[in-house]
Amino acid sequence: MKHCKWLCILLFFSCTVQKINKAVRTSDVFEKGHMGFMLYDPVKDKTLVKLNEAKYFIPASNTKIFTFYSSYKALGDGYINGLNYTYQGDSLIFWGTGDPSLLHPDFKDSTVVEFLKANPKNLFMVDNFEQLSSYGPGWSWNWFPYYFAAERSAMPIFGNVLRFSKRTELAEASPYPKSVLLPLMPSNQTPPDNYFIQRDFKKNTYEYAINKEKDSLTFATDKPFITSATLTKNLLQEAVGKQITLLENKGITQGPHEKLQTVKADSLYAQMMKISDNFLAEQLMVLVSDAVLDSINIRAGISYAKEHYLADLPDEPQWVDGSGLSPQNMFTPRSVIKLLQKIHSEIPMEKIKAYFPAGGESGTIRNWYPADPGEPAYVYAKTGTLAMSTALSGFLITKSGKTLLFSTFFNNYTGSSSVQKKELQKLLYFIHDKY
Repeated sequence: MKHCKWLCILLFFSCTVQKINKAVRTSDVFEKGHMGFMLYDPVKDKTLVKLNEAKYFIPASNTKIFTFYSSYKALGDGYINGLNYTYQGDSLIFWGTGDPSLLHPDFKDSTVVEFLKANPKNLFMVDNFEQLSSYGPGWSWNWFPYYFAAERSAMPIFGNVLRFSKRTELAEASPYPKSVLLPLMPSNQTPPDNYFIQRDFKKNTYEYAINKEKDSLTFATDKPFITSATLTKNLLQEAVGKQITLLENKGITQGPHEKLQTVKADSLYAQMMKISDNFLAEQLMVLVSDAVLDSINIRAGISYAKEHYLADLPDEPQWVDGSGLSPQNMFTPRSVIKLLQKIHSEIPMEKIKAYFPAGGESGTIRNWYPADPGEPAYVYAKTGTLAMSTALSGFLITKSGKTLLFSTFFNNYTGSSSVQKKELQKLLYFIHDKY
C-alpha cells in the first residue's frame, strides 16, 4: 500500500513537470522572442525544466544578483568601510572607498561628517576620482537626467543627486541638499504635467516649474549631478563647516591607513535588490574592490569575484558593471541557477526574503506574481529590464513547501514586456500550486 502511495506521488510530480515543460515550450507568447528558462529543485539536486539554459542572454538588472553575492562574500552583513584615512603630523588625510551612504537622501548617514568635524587636525582629501569612470561600459550618454544612471564616483555624497521634493502640507518644494553649489532656479516654462525639474547637460545648474493649482501635490524626484573631486570636496566642506584641502593622489592611497565604519551592508543590499537601485549596485562593486584589493576599480573587483567566488559557474559570465545597465553583460540561465544555489546554501532563507523583492508585496514585483488572498508571498526574485531584454530569477516556494530555483530571460522581443510577464505569472503560479 505504501509503495503504491509513493508511486502515485511520483507519477503526479512527473506529470506536473511535463505540463510545466510543455507550457514553456509551446507558449505563443514565449516563442515571440529569444527565451531562456531553467527550473531546479535544490533538495533533489535535479533540473526539472530547461530551455536554452546554456545560451547567453543580456540579463539587465539580474546582474545585481552577481553584485549582491560578491558583496556579501567580500563585505558580509556588518558595517562597511566608509572612509580610508591616515595621519601625517598635524594633518588628517582621507579618501573615498565608494561608500554611497554619505548624506544619501535615503540613508543620510553623517558618520564621516561627524568624524571630520570632531578631528582637530588639518583636513586633506585625496583625489582618487580618476580611478573610476562616471559611466559604465556601454551606458548611454542621454541617460544623464535620470536617477537610474546617477554617476559613479570614488566618494559619493548626497547619493550624487539633487532630490527635489514636496509634501502635501507644505506650500513650497525644496531641494536636498540646499547648496549654492547646486543652484536651483525657477523657470518661466509651464510644466507639461504637475511639475518638472531639469539639469543642464554640461553643468550643475537646475531649473524647475510647479503647477501652483495642484495644492495637494506630493512628489520626490532625484536628478544626478556631474561628479568631480572638487565638487565633492566643496560639498563635504560645506557639511563639515571646516576647510578641506584637495590633494593629488601621489601614491598616498597605497600606503598603510585606517578605516572608518559607517552603515550596515544589509541596508544597502536590501535597497539595491528591492527597488533595483543602479547607483547602489555600482558603488557596492567599488566597495568590493576596496575591501579585497584596496583600490577603487570595478573591473578589478569583478575579476576578483569571478576568480574567487564564481569560478564554479558552468559558463563564465561576461560581466562589466555592477547594475546591469550595460548591454555588454551576458549570462546563461544555468549559471544564474548555480549562483542561486550558492546563495541558497550560504545565506539563511529569512535573509534572502529580506533582500529580494517579494511577489505581490514589495520592490519591483509588488504588482506582479501575487499569492492567493491571505497567503504569504511565494516568489522572491530579482527583475531585469532593458530595451528588448527582460529577466526574472530567484526563489519559488510551492504550496507543498518546496523551495525551487528558477531563471527566466527574454531577449529580442517586440512590444511591451508586460505580455511576457503575464504569461510568466501564469506559469509560476501553476508551479507554485501544483508542484
